[in-house]
Amino acid sequence: MSVHELKRPPLADTAEWRVELPKALEQLRHWAQISPLQAALRHKRHGQWFVWRWIDVLRDVERLADGLRQQGFTEDSRLALSGAFEPDLLLLALAAQHIGGQVLTLPDNLDPESLHKILWRSGPTHAFVQGRQTQQLWLNQGQSLLNFNDLLGPVETPQRLNRWSKGSQLWSEEGTQWQAGLTVLLEQWLTCGHSLAFPESPGSASRDRREVAPSGLLLSAERLQLLAAEIESRLAPHGTWRRRLCDWAIAHPEKGLQRLIKNRVRRLLGFHNLHFIWQATRSPDAQPQPTWLTEFKRDIA
Repeated sequence: MSVHELKRPPLADTAEWRVELPKALEQLRHWAQISPLQAALRHKRHGQWFVWRWIDVLRDVERLADGLRQQGFTEDSRLALSGAFEPDLLLLALAAQHIGGQVLTLPDNLDPESLHKILWRSGPTHAFVQGRQTQQLWLNQGQSLLNFNDLLGPVETPQRLNRWSKGSQLWSEEGTQWQAGLTVLLEQWLTCGHSLAFPESPGSASRDRREVAPSGLLLSAERLQLLAAEIESRLAPHGTWRRRLCDWAIAHPEKGLQRLIKNRVRRLLGFHNLHFIWQATRSPDAQPQPTWLTEFKRDIA
């Protein structure tokens, strides 16, 4: 995870990638004041779950803001973020907001030519990039690298999490490829004050989701289709008696056996505590969703 300082072109068109966070710092201070010791962020690292309390989040944001200022970041600067959503990325976004600068999110799957064009158009002055391959692409653009820990400075290691609280848990397994995703995450998280958890990696998302058993999922349309495919892969093949039994359970959830079957599938997916799935209003050409998801989904314009 690295921060790059970029040359700023004379003019910049940032509208397509800009993240709007008008009340983020006000909301963060609110939760740090009324629930300072409650879990705010959870992330699995090297096989262990770590937790950031609300007071930890506020302190880290303030320290990161100082670190960014030392790197020349001002209210006229633009911070580009690229990679998986996780605490470091969110904290840096809030730190840039603390200073008054702009926050941009750029996909982390761009080819060199596309990356060059976007960097020239958006003109970020600083950037935080995750993933070795993505970092190398930025290096090939002639950008210098700074270490995230250098921005944060000496600080206590986040607490290891030995057990989950029974409170509401939001869950995200997305990244900056979801263009509106960071705005959605920050808005939902800071509005409700629930803990927001992230998997260790995309490959471990299903397993880590089962451990968390979230009450709410924050998903893009693309990730929702991947989740639908995961559900399909866990069900018996069409035409088999086991699949007919699953379909029967969906159609008649009020009966005991059917409810038992349905709950087993939910537990395999980490859905046994799930109350809703956030997703923006579907486009007309979106693929139909499986019944297993439809009952949880909540459309928000």
